[in-house]
Amino acid sequence: MGIMRFNYRSQALGRFVDITVTYPMGNFSYYDMSKGFRHHDAFGGVVKPALKPGMKFQTIYLIHGGGDDDTTVYRWTNAERYAESNQVMLVTPNIANSFGVDTNYGVEYGQFLTAELPVVMTSLFASSPKREDNFIVGFAMGGNVALGTALMHPELYRTCVDMSGGIGLTLNSQTLKDELDGDHFKNHFPLYNSTFGDSKALDGSRHDMALAAQKLLESGQGIPDFYLVAGTEEGFIGDRVKADADAMAAMGLPVHFTWVEGYKHDFPLWDMYLKKLLDEILPLKRQAIFPEDENNT
Repeated sequence: MGIMRFNYRSQALGRFVDITVTYPMGNFSYYDMSKGFRHHDAFGGVVKPALKPGMKFQTIYLIHGGGDDDTTVYRWTNAERYAESNQVMLVTPNIANSFGVDTNYGVEYGQFLTAELPVVMTSLFASSPKREDNFIVGFAMGGNVALGTALMHPELYRTCVDMSGGIGLTLNSQTLKDELDGDHFKNHFPLYNSTFGDSKALDGSRHDMALAAQKLLESGQGIPDFYLVAGTEEGFIGDRVKADADAMAAMGLPVHFTWVEGYKHDFPLWDMYLKKLLDEILPLKRQAIFPEDENNT
């Protein structure tokens, strides 16, 4: 696997931002192995296909949780190894504690995630630009970001996975209103109110996920598959994720909900489910997309 931390000045955020990107390098050679060169990793006579200019990979935008950064998931899970074995790119941007939205305090994380980051990834990296090759997955706060982003921008992703995203955006608007009006976030996490603003202005705003879901259903455009996951020991977070899944199902959106027995709101759950996602659930090609393959489709 190849891994790098890319830093550039984001126009949407107005500052430099870090992005961790992984490439499934272990399945490829850097030159034609049939020409008889010595290869230190060719034990057993294994011949690997050579890298080619213009080749692309399917890409998973893997969104980190609250209090984390773009490196945390790679230090606390085996995400890099799972991506290597399934030949898919991972892209994790550092979005701070932003909930991935265009915030009411003026920083446009939603714009960054949907209008800027995909352009950077497909222009400067070997990320396939096709919707069918792109997925958004997140855990904790990042799960909520994945859900909201896919509902508002379904044209970008084939599949969305929300693991334990039981805080922030929700299709049950009254829940978010109650959180904004209550004392807990005002006293312990005032950034929450600064992000989403006055509860009285929520309906019809850019933070209204019920409205976004309804517009998606009425648009006639392609709808991502949604997977929502929660551990049975996550308490109110799990209940909130389940409520979002129920609301989506009631509207007719393609949603799959899973209770994972015995797991809490922690990395053992997210590591286990990341492996299941990449190995079994996501519609991955599990191979690189070479220029000649694209010309034949």
